[in-house]
Amino acid sequence: MVKRFISANTSDLLTMSAKDLKQSIRASEGRVILSENVVSTPAWIPDITNSELARAFGADLILLNTFDMNHPHIYGLDATNDDLIHTLKKLVGRPIGVNLEPVAPSVEHMSDALAIATGRLATKANFKRAEALGFDFICLTGNPGVGVTNEALVEALSVAKTVFSGLVIAGKMHGAGVNEPVMTSAVAKQLIANGVDVLLVPAVGTVPGFDQDQLRALVEQAHEHDVLVMSAIGTSQESADPALIQHIALENKMAGVDIQHIGDAGYSGLAPVENITAMSIAIRGKRHTYSLMARSINR
Repeated sequence: MVKRFISANTSDLLTMSAKDLKQSIRASEGRVILSENVVSTPAWIPDITNSELARAFGADLILLNTFDMNHPHIYGLDATNDDLIHTLKKLVGRPIGVNLEPVAPSVEHMSDALAIATGRLATKANFKRAEALGFDFICLTGNPGVGVTNEALVEALSVAKTVFSGLVIAGKMHGAGVNEPVMTSAVAKQLIANGVDVLLVPAVGTVPGFDQDQLRALVEQAHEHDVLVMSAIGTSQESADPALIQHIALENKMAGVDIQHIGDAGYSGLAPVENITAMSIAIRGKRHTYSLMARSINR
């Protein structure tokens, strides 16, 4: 038996296998929060990382955005390349993941295409590098305007599952520059068939036309196949009023999601920290929120 995530200490979490981590999240019954942080620009408080701030205000999982596998660097962290992620895990005491983007080679963009570094692409070499650096999970998704398609997501997932031993999250939280439905039952079916551990879907109220009925159907579809679901606020609404964050969080909890993501559009690549706390209190109350905030990473 593994401890549920919201009751686990650092010593429990950082020794879990991917299978155990998945079960620990499931056992927490929709009360796990993931904070996405930008690492390629100076942190909000320059002498510490955004990840440390996110954890201190209620984040359970940390997802690094714009991390370059070819030039590993995290603002606020002084560590060598090979020790970078292990050092960050020691500081925050939580599993760490990374965004990698399956950019389609030729696709019609909705707006000007944004080029990204090769070290951020969802390639076999980068999956292997993520394994070597010690990441606990990979998130296959797309930043705004880069041209990530659902077809490319499915293909990248197949490769990732052959070389990466951690959890793999896959899906889009917005259009990512491509004019196609962000998530459908057919896309979910393909991702599930290719071994996704966590299906990423937009949070209710973030993508036009995506409502709670659609989300609930996708959650049921994923859970039937032992796949977790993460709802994502990736449309800059993470910097809105705390009341809106709590409203979105409750809508998604009612639909049955397992993890709630809060994006990085705020202070220097981090959601306003009070919004992380607001989300936490909304979906699990002050008891579990304050327990996480106060619990030493040395336990």
